[in-house]
Amino acid sequence: MASFKPTKIPIYPKLGEKVTQDTVYWKNYKAPVQIKEFGAVTNIHFSPVAPHNYAVTAFTRIHIYGPFSQEPVKSFTRFKDTAYCGRYRSDGQLLVAGCEDSVVRLFDVSGKVALRMFKGHTKAVHVTDFTSERYHIFTGSDDYTCRLWDIPNATELNTYQEHTDYIRCGVTSKLNRDLFITGSYDHTLKLFDARVDKSVITMDHGQPVESVLLYPSEGLVVSAGGRYVKVWDLLKGGQPLVSLKNHHKTVTSLCLSSNGQRLLSASLDRHVKVYNTTNFRVVHNFDYAASVLSLALAPDDESIIVGMTNGVLSIKHRKSPEESKEVSHQQRRRPSYRVFVKGKNYMPKQDDYLVSKPVREYLTKYDKHLKKFNISKALDSALKPEVTVAVIKELDRRGTLKNALAGRDEKALSELLHFITKNMVDFRFAPVLVPAANMILDIYRSVIGQSPVVDRQLLYLQDLLQKEINYQQELLDVLGMLDTLFASSVPRKELLSQPHSDSFMLFVYFKFKTKNSKEIKKKGERNI
Repeated sequence: MASFKPTKIPIYPKLGEKVTQDTVYWKNYKAPVQIKEFGAVTNIHFSPVAPHNYAVTAFTRIHIYGPFSQEPVKSFTRFKDTAYCGRYRSDGQLLVAGCEDSVVRLFDVSGKVALRMFKGHTKAVHVTDFTSERYHIFTGSDDYTCRLWDIPNATELNTYQEHTDYIRCGVTSKLNRDLFITGSYDHTLKLFDARVDKSVITMDHGQPVESVLLYPSEGLVVSAGGRYVKVWDLLKGGQPLVSLKNHHKTVTSLCLSSNGQRLLSASLDRHVKVYNTTNFRVVHNFDYAASVLSLALAPDDESIIVGMTNGVLSIKHRKSPEESKEVSHQQRRRPSYRVFVKGKNYMPKQDDYLVSKPVREYLTKYDKHLKKFNISKALDSALKPEVTVAVIKELDRRGTLKNALAGRDEKALSELLHFITKNMVDFRFAPVLVPAANMILDIYRSVIGQSPVVDRQLLYLQDLLQKEINYQQELLDVLGMLDTLFASSVPRKELLSQPHSDSFMLFVYFKFKTKNSKEIKKKGERNI
């Protein structure tokens, strides 16, 4: 007796996502390097000066990492409580940070002890930054105030108390030494001018503001709070331009790419999204293992640094051109060939006693049913579209497809019709499902109108086919017009590719079945 041959599942082309230049660009990073910090990573800031070290603020420490180092090259640990917002000055020589104990500390990057300690706030200081002329510091605190400090004299220059809740974010202008913006949990952003004693522009974000970002031109400002990312036009008095709602949880951090054409937002939903700043559509998405608190991009987008709530610092470095070429040509690693042929080429000697061991062949569930000639169960056990279509094709080859489709109750027939209507218009499965649908109509023609569930699915199948016919007619019209337009300038070529030819075959086939669909509709409407 001949051995049973398992059903061969053909490999269909995958209908994957569209590959764009942004997809290629943002996927061109190595596997992430993960570093465990002592607490949640609340802030990451790159030095503007080469070699572009970056400061990581986590718990009671600020660690300085090199571009490719996995260990801190320097640490600042002279904090009595949780440190916040460690930021470099534009020359990369000084670093300022706030603290839960309300004291602002100024460090020399080459030293260990704080150069200056600014005292005046009464609660935790979450926001620190240098002004553009390098000699002043801007701070924002949970005591609802923001202040300007003079570095040489270690004195307070001005205090602004306009917010009615915690100030958790802020940024200074790089073009004007007197301008800075604050974001507060009172849902507002305020633009301050150091030459006057009050804010000059107020913007209502509508949610507690977690992060603020200025465009390089400083004509636009981006705010993040709640699930929203909003863009404001400062040149028009703080007029709102765009409101984005692409995250599922609170947005915690913002940053711009090196060319300013891509905006990145990080959220507690464990995603980092990349937006095109022209139309503000999401062009890429990064997934992480925990909620993201801080985000930073290295100059020229060489690295993406992300800090998470579980204290893990995730670092992704960009691949070199050589590594990118190797990865593109490298195939998925498989077991060595010698593993499979080990011992098979051994030639027994004359005195050897050969013991042959039969190789057990494992069959899938549908193949087991086919082997026992349970054709209906074989068809029902194939769940994936590719597998189901392969089983239908095998049953058709054996000449038993009609028997497998017949004799079904309402539930079994409904499940089969649901599968057919779901995958009928897919050009990969149409050549197999079209004859199967035709066979179902012939088998169950006499019982149409007895089941409302089946009748509704048959009516839906009729509408689906009519839409497909209309699509194919429009497609043929367009192809005809294109053929006419290019006939004079381009040598005539065959315009119908394989997918189009399959769809055209579907169109021609069901054009002759329209007379059957009229009968279905009449009986179905009478039953409903």
